[in-house]
Amino acid sequence: MKSFSFLVNPASGGGAAPEAVVPIARRLRDRGARVEVTYSPGAHAARALVAAAVARGDVVVSVGGDGMLSSIAGEVAHLGGTLAIVPAGRGNDFARMLGLPVDPMAQADVLLAGHERTVDLIAYGERLVAGSVYAGVDARAAEIVDRARFVPRFAQYPLAALRSLATYTPARYHLTIDGVAHEFEGATVVVANSGYYGKGMRIAPAAVLDDGLLDIIVIEAASKRELIRALPSVYDGGHVALDEVHVFTGREITLSATSRRPVPVGGDGEALGVLPAPGEAPATVSVRPGALTVIA
Repeated sequence: MKSFSFLVNPASGGGAAPEAVVPIARRLRDRGARVEVTYSPGAHAARALVAAAVARGDVVVSVGGDGMLSSIAGEVAHLGGTLAIVPAGRGNDFARMLGLPVDPMAQADVLLAGHERTVDLIAYGERLVAGSVYAGVDARAAEIVDRARFVPRFAQYPLAALRSLATYTPARYHLTIDGVAHEFEGATVVVANSGYYGKGMRIAPAAVLDDGLLDIIVIEAASKRELIRALPSVYDGGHVALDEVHVFTGREITLSATSRRPVPVGGDGEALGVLPAPGEAPATVSVRPGALTVIA
């Protein structure tokens, strides 16, 4: 008998996640699967729930957005378990990268089929992230999205991106990629495992989930008008052809920044602090090849 432990973030998708799990759980039970549904009571308790589920041999199912996924993916990987995803958040970019369906019945069928693959994860210090780690404009936009209360879901990411670009402060980014140093006066740096972020923006069009490499996208500082004008090109990946956009690949990146104001860092929609300044120990971002088994 197939067994699934659903961990649901009740706040994901503006409260849509609990409703999303109902038809899927019903279909799985109708097909003879054992299903346990728990509403996540916080990060510490979620780790204990993941450990118990993996010990039982259950597939751990993340029901929520990319932040929920990343909050438990590292623990599932560490314990050697298998993760599945029911995308029910605002962005759902990792599910998009995996090609998961949006129809609930089709999602249930994916779980029942149980086709497994291994994917890489990103380590940012001690934190494991599934999709991407980003610093600068992108992290500010994520903060704005997180505070959005009365903006329709479809408009939250585009409006946050516009607000962030309209008020951004350039920073001098100091990167070392696999031992090679670079410096840029920039708006943002993205270290990507997944090609998508920001609800469908194709920030790293060449990214592959299981190639053992991270794609690093650096967008140099430009006028606010030019950055806003270029924003639509991020949705189809066309921005990488612009002169002010630089694309690298690597396995380990160290990162610091010089700026008039602290440079925020985020990962899969969650705040991860601020970048260190030169002279401090830099932040380290590295790939964990094949770290996670997922059903997709």
